[in-house]
Amino acid sequence: MGKHKSGGKSATAKSRDKKARKARKVAGLTPKKKCCKSSPRCLRCPVVVHRMQKAATHDPSDKKLVKALKKARAA
Repeated sequence: MGKHKSGGKSATAKSRDKKARKARKVAGLTPKKKCCKSSPRCLRCPVVVHRMQKAATHDPSDKKLVKALKKARAA
């Protein structure tokens, strides 16, 4: 009675889906010509794009892609 059913996802599930979509998108981006070496690295940095492409081919699960993006940007 106190709970109402909604057809949508919870806030955390939406956030997780959004991060996973972003991680998949980065793997398909065209990298910039030169790396700026700032911290955290930008999404179009050649290092980040290359690492995400490798991660996407080895293990395409959403959770691991999100972790790989975080690690690649921290490098």
